[in-house]
This record gives sequence, C-alpha cells and structure tokens, in this order.
Amino acid sequence: MIEHEQLTSGTSVLDLRVAHSESRPLANHVLILVHGLPRAMGMGRQAAGLLPELAEHLSNESGWLVATGTLSGVGSSTGTFSASKWKSDLEVIIARVSEGEPRISLAGFGFGGALALNAAAHDDRIRGVATFASPANLGVWCGNAEDFHRSVQVAGVVGDPEELLDADALRTDVMSIDPLGSIAQIPPRRLLIGHGSDDMEVPVGDARVLLNGAEGRAELRIIQGAGHQLRADPRMVATLLGWLDRHR
Repeated sequence: MIEHEQLTSGTSVLDLRVAHSESRPLANHVLILVHGLPRAMGMGRQAAGLLPELAEHLSNESGWLVATGTLSGVGSSTGTFSASKWKSDLEVIIARVSEGEPRISLAGFGFGGALALNAAAHDDRIRGVATFASPANLGVWCGNAEDFHRSVQVAGVVGDPEELLDADALRTDVMSIDPLGSIAQIPPRRLLIGHGSDDMEVPVGDARVLLNGAEGRAELRIIQGAGHQLRADPRMVATLLGWLDRHR
C-alpha cells in the first residue's frame, strides 16, 4: 500500500509517497529513497518516476516503511534545483518520517547518494546510508560550470528561471555537498556502496574512492555489466534488500 501527500519546503511544494507493507510490517524502520539529478533533455519530470514502484516493492519484501519524495523542480514538485535547496528538501522529508523516532536509513541514486551522505553526516538520527552510482568528486562530475548550468536547464528542473543560481554559484553550491568529507563522518553507522561496472556517467572507480573515504568501513558491491541506471536492476534491488535485512 502506498500513500501520497504533499510537503512544504520553503517556497516549494514536494510530492511524498510512503509505502507500507501489509503482509510483514517491521515496526520502527524507515528507508528514504533519494533520486538523482537528471542531465538529459526533459528528464526532470521523470527522474523519480520509478521510485514509488520500487518503494512499494522494497516495503512488501522487507517490512520496512519506505518513503520517496520528489525534490524541488522534479516530477510534479514545484521549485528550482540547487544543491542547497535539495538539501533543505531532504531535511523536510526526514523530519516528516521521523515522527515516533524510527530508525531511519537513506538510499540515494547518483547525486542523490551524495546528498544522502551529506544528510547523514549532519544528522545522527540516520542509522545507515546506501549509495548507488554516486560520484565521489562532484567537481569532476559537474564538469564545466557553464555546461552544467545548461544541463540543469535542459533537464527541466527549473521552475522559475529567476531562482536559478548563475553558473559558477550553481557549481560551487553542488560541490559543497562534499561526498568524501561526508562519508568520513558516518562510520560506525552502516554504509553500502553499490555501482555498475559499466557506468559511463560516473566511473566505477568513484565507488572505490568513496570506500577509501570511509576508511574501508563500508560494504562495496560492484554489479557486473550494469550501467548508471540501477533503479530497475534486479541485482541492485536484491543487494539493497539484503542490506535492509542485515540492518534490522
């Protein structure tokens, strides 16, 4: 069963979907799925499109409550992308699902994984983080500031052009998320780093850089033959379910 609600985050209205297992509920465990930042034409509307279905499947199989929200500018959520705005959006989602003081974990895809690491570094309520296809060096991932600025516009995660930061400020803001600085602060809390061996957008070497940033205190899973889009890969789903089962 999946429920839909809307949350207010500053001037943005976010869509939140929360999946509950009716067959094997597991009290006090919450997983939040965090989508990535689309870079292709028009993909802002679809960036989180598969996550509600994934949330429902994970909830039914694990018994966890699984939440997924669309951050500013994505899907039907209003607002405009910036790293700081998405960080605030995620804080709002965490606050919403933290009622009753559950054990909270995050699973992020692409840039969403970097965002999840940053959130956990600043919030002790988060007991574990799983990243999938997430970049270790956001400067390299962004590339040229003007090109990155253009890709954000092309992807369609800009609700109001006047709210979009200029190119240099947008890139600098993204780099402030600092995946390596964040992941170093998370152990001994649980960490899972998943990556496709054939990822053409974020090299598989980034997974090993993240592992080193955690001083080896993380589970590393390289999914052979997989590319960047891991959300629908059944091996990724099995890996995440296994991690949740060990994380009870």
